[in-house]
Amino acid sequence: MSIKLFDSELKVMDVLWKHGDKTAKEISDILNAEIHWNMNTTYTVIKKCIAKGAILRSEPNFMCHSLISKEEVRAAEADELISKLFDGSPDLLFASLLGSNKLTDEQIEHLKKLVSELDRSGLK
Repeated sequence: MSIKLFDSELKVMDVLWKHGDKTAKEISDILNAEIHWNMNTTYTVIKKCIAKGAILRSEPNFMCHSLISKEEVRAAEADELISKLFDGSPDLLFASLLGSNKLTDEQIEHLKKLVSELDRSGLK
């Protein structure tokens, strides 16, 4: 994915990912209720997402449809983070998470399970 989304754009995309296709007005209403954005702010950010190719606009009613999935954005952001801060090494990111002492026992068990499943699937 070559689309770089900023935090404000991710807020708009998150509405589409959670709720599916929405009109710009509906997105504006949701973001107004959640984070107190006014209509002009929301429409400006929607237009930026359209220009970047993240949203498809159709008529009637300025209908917005996500062209990229949350999983695609997560993967691209994770790759960028690993590249920028961990010398391209996912294991350094993982070690940093484990060494931060901010993970709960439940989160650690979940990570162990994910690694075990990855190991069993042969995707290592």
